[in-house]
Amino acid sequence: MPPLPTNDPQFLELRRRLREIQDVKAAIALLQWDQATHMPDGGTAARARQIATLKQIAHQKFTDAAVGDLLERLSAREVPVDDPIAAGWLRRIRREYGRWRRIPPPFVARAAEHQAIAYGAWVAARAEGDFRAVEPLLEGTLDLSREFAGFFPEADHLADPLIQNSDRGLSVSRLRSLFEPLHRELHAILDAILAAPPANDTCLHQFYSEIDQINFCNCILSRMGYDFRRGRRDTAPHPLTAPFSPGDVRLAALLSEHHLHRALFSTIHEAGYALYEQSRDPELDGADWGGGASSIFGHTQSKLWENRVGRSRAFWEWFYPQLQGMFIRQLGHLSADQFYRALHRVQPGPLRSEADEITHNLHVIIRFELESDLLEGKLAVADLPEAWNEGYRREFGRVPRSDRDGVLQDPHWYGGWVGGMFQGYALGDLIGTQLYEAAVREDPEIPVDIERGNFTRLHDWLRRTVYPAAGEDRVQVWVERVTGSPPSLEPFLEYLRNKYGYLYNCKF
Repeated sequence: MPPLPTNDPQFLELRRRLREIQDVKAAIALLQWDQATHMPDGGTAARARQIATLKQIAHQKFTDAAVGDLLERLSAREVPVDDPIAAGWLRRIRREYGRWRRIPPPFVARAAEHQAIAYGAWVAARAEGDFRAVEPLLEGTLDLSREFAGFFPEADHLADPLIQNSDRGLSVSRLRSLFEPLHRELHAILDAILAAPPANDTCLHQFYSEIDQINFCNCILSRMGYDFRRGRRDTAPHPLTAPFSPGDVRLAALLSEHHLHRALFSTIHEAGYALYEQSRDPELDGADWGGGASSIFGHTQSKLWENRVGRSRAFWEWFYPQLQGMFIRQLGHLSADQFYRALHRVQPGPLRSEADEITHNLHVIIRFELESDLLEGKLAVADLPEAWNEGYRREFGRVPRSDRDGVLQDPHWYGGWVGGMFQGYALGDLIGTQLYEAAVREDPEIPVDIERGNFTRLHDWLRRTVYPAAGEDRVQVWVERVTGSPPSLEPFLEYLRNKYGYLYNCKF
């Protein structure tokens, strides 16, 4: 990675200030990780206050006039145009400074405290399947989301400022122009598959002990290149990755004794993002330089590893004999081909986090439209469960059995914002496909090595080609730079048609 001119006093001072801010953010992330994995329920109120205090401190430090003065002076000088990392870093910091200067520090603290309390309430409400227990807090989250959007009155839609919190350049109108053809094409593929005989996935729903699942998933992580000396794996109500520094990147995955695929794919998904975070240059730690500027970047890494690698036949050529040996009673009679087909059963279901490759983005689109309707006032929070169920009836012809598997399944609206929370998953699918195909074009031996349980070629290509692009917050720019083409639906759809056409003997 070519460095910024670190001998320049103004760059050094800006970096010093940003490092302090990142240290505070790392402390916030550690508190949030603990709340999601280990904290007793009784700690919620105090934890919310602690997070709010630290978020306000970080916000005040970042929006300090001295930071603005440094940025103004640096902007007046030439940044090497042949150094896209340096240019993208400085451009992103300037943009974020301008955005967050609009937000009053007391609002930041108030929102952070509310979100931490709402997350704790969501955990309890989800366990009981009781949406009404968390409904007033979701009302508060919606009010805060609208208030945040109000700081950007020039936006065309209330969701746009919230979307741009995560992904610069995206908007409701742009996402709808993408989601409409994606929705149409996915349903065409889904309808053809559902007309074919279903795959038998009963092998995935036998009893699998939790400790054996954890041990096997840890083997996968180690083989993929995840360094346990600089990370750990836990369980949580919802999968997550928490990068505190390149030397401390933790992940939490799902675990269910009668749903083997939950542990497998949530682990591989989170590992994709964790591998990137562990590969960041320690020299840049705390400079807010190497971190993914866009949620889409992180999702591309997760989806590339989960789907193009973890759901590939090559991957299971290596891992299935080991899995079969560990669970000989459950899998001893089953061939690798039968197991692979079981992993690829396409079945519309209520849960996004364990959806198949065909239906996953239909889940995303349902949430995107509900977010928009809530912000616009077309949908009241009290009516959200009914609207959620109707969306699932319309898309999949079935309704969740309870709010636990329905409107309460994701924490995003409770511990975050209403708006801008889900589009990254869909874009991650599309762009992850493009990245993987670009890698194989450059090095056709990558799939062969995966079949041998060797992920070094792919990881080296990502380190060399993709990871340095993380600081570029313009999605189209870095995707085209890496793959030679702008983000596109067609590679993803072609991948699905080829793979599932073969598995289900279908033509699309």
